Amino acid sequence: MKAFYYLKTCNTCQRILETLQLPDTVVLREIKSQPLTAAEIQEMYSRAGSYEALFSKRARLYQERGLKNQALSDTHFKSLLLEHYTFLKRPVLIWEDQIFVGNSKKTIEEASNSIHG
Repeated sequence: MKAFYYLKTCNTCQRILETLQLPDTVVLREIKSQPLTAAEIQEMYSRAGSYEALFSKRARLYQERGLKNQALSDTHFKSLLLEHYTFLKRPVLIWEDQIFVGNSKKTIEEASNSIHG
């Protein structure tokens, strides 16, 4: 499986998409217009090892709801990821059996190395 989950209004996602120069075999998935399904979240979880690894603690809703002051379980993280696209740490690239989550320089370099060998 090869998929790239992103937000089209996010300049960082757009920059990374251009940087990675993904082949046509990668499914591009805009998460605002096409919300994530439970199966997709489960697939990401199986590769990332936890729902928290997929979760953006920088999301505005995270701050507004005071979630940082709560002890959230993996079940809570999963529920929030399914509730609203903004909770997904972006972008997410699934490349064969690997997953790359977020926009750190190291993550993008690792993704690029996996794609372009």
